[in-house]
Amino acid sequence: MSDAPVENAAERPVPPAPDPVVTEFLARHLGPEAGPAEVVPLSGDASTRRYFRVAKGGTSWILALYPEPFDAEQLPFLVMRGMLASWGLPVPALAGQDGARGVLLLEDLGDVTLQQKLKTATPAQQEEHYRDAMDQLVVLQREAAKAPQRAGCFQVAFDIEKLSWELHYFLKHFLEGYRGCNLSTEDRAILAGGFHRLSAEIASWPRVLCHRDFHSRNLMWHKNALYWIDFQDARMGPSTYDLVSLLRDSYVELEEDFIAERAEEFRQKALPGESREVFLRRFELMSVQRNLKALGTFGYMASVRGNRVYLPYIPRTLSHARRNLMKHPELAGMWRVLAAHVRELR
Repeated sequence: MSDAPVENAAERPVPPAPDPVVTEFLARHLGPEAGPAEVVPLSGDASTRRYFRVAKGGTSWILALYPEPFDAEQLPFLVMRGMLASWGLPVPALAGQDGARGVLLLEDLGDVTLQQKLKTATPAQQEEHYRDAMDQLVVLQREAAKAPQRAGCFQVAFDIEKLSWELHYFLKHFLEGYRGCNLSTEDRAILAGGFHRLSAEIASWPRVLCHRDFHSRNLMWHKNALYWIDFQDARMGPSTYDLVSLLRDSYVELEEDFIAERAEEFRQKALPGESREVFLRRFELMSVQRNLKALGTFGYMASVRGNRVYLPYIPRTLSHARRNLMKHPELAGMWRVLAAHVRELR
């Protein structure tokens, strides 16, 4: 007789019941051939969408379930996917949709992100991956500039209001919400002034179309190439915005020389008429804003949503922010206040 304990059926974990919306959509879209589809919930991102991997007859897809119905002709994800595909950029194919049910069925790009791919990449392969990603950004900026500017992504921008809101989001959800910092009235005034000046300068730069979240977790390694996901929030912004997301990534450790070399390569391809001095300043100031914004998101997910998955990436993001805060004397007041409350910024 086995010494293993006898499992009580009442104690067995009960798998979650299939979502009826998903079940109904798949029954209509895939049909009864080859039996029912296998549906596996996937861990979501910071959004309200839910994701599932659907497998049937040797083929798999990713199903996105939106919290409410959508108009396929207006849904930002589908509008952006169509434009990006028309420009030759690598996005998942659309396999099916049901706006009334809030369902999209997309090509399955697998589970290997650039973040994971880099763990086993040689230095030469790492350089190739980043060069490919930057070349894709060059295509995005070039083709979007030539396209009709009717889509919603061309009507919204990283303007002073948006950039400043993101910095105050960092104050609320990282400094106060996650770190529990007790800011004085003077501290708040100094930070508000610093946030405004930084946002005003960034907002004054020429704008291009930005992916907005162009980092190693939103680039998938599929069919020996990089594919884009999570591009539905694209908007106009500085030419360095996506580059900063890629090279000052919270999720990947890159050598400073590597970052400098890749940034200069990008300048030569995307902005050959911009001086190195101007480009570098814009890259560094954009890094400060982008990294503080990321810290705000990490703080919000931990302190409000109870999701601690992003906490391991806080130290690297703080290091990025400190590196660029200390380079610019006009940020000294803001840096002094932040460093007084966050030891990693000292």
